[in-house]
Amino acid sequence: MARIAKARAMRKAMSPPEARLWISLRRLREQGFHFRRQHPLLGYYLDFVCLSRGLGVEVDGGSHEGRGEWDRQRDAALARHGLKTLRIPAASVRDHLPEVMAFILRELEVAAPTRPLRGHPPRDGEGE
Repeated sequence: MARIAKARAMRKAMSPPEARLWISLRRLREQGFHFRRQHPLLGYYLDFVCLSRGLGVEVDGGSHEGRGEWDRQRDAALARHGLKTLRIPAASVRDHLPEVMAFILRELEVAAPTRPLRGHPPRDGEGE
């Protein structure tokens, strides 16, 4: 339960670039791409993640300076579980949001849909 409380607190304390990107990512629901924010996964908290496409988006600001190796290890751990991580500089979100959103949308469109986390797997051989 502590993970959920921490995620909720992180959602309330988003940086201005994260909040700006979140508003734009929510608009992608109209196209079928559902993002979660500050989502706990494998002991990490992802800024944003679209689980149906296995795509995480991290906004790298001042808090990421000097953490390059830690970020690489984290991205590798997530990749082993089928999640691709996009790292977007906070300055790019601030200064070039339309280009950032176009990049994220291209990545979503080329990503293969993942199997739903809930429900039964599809049955083969049924139907006509």
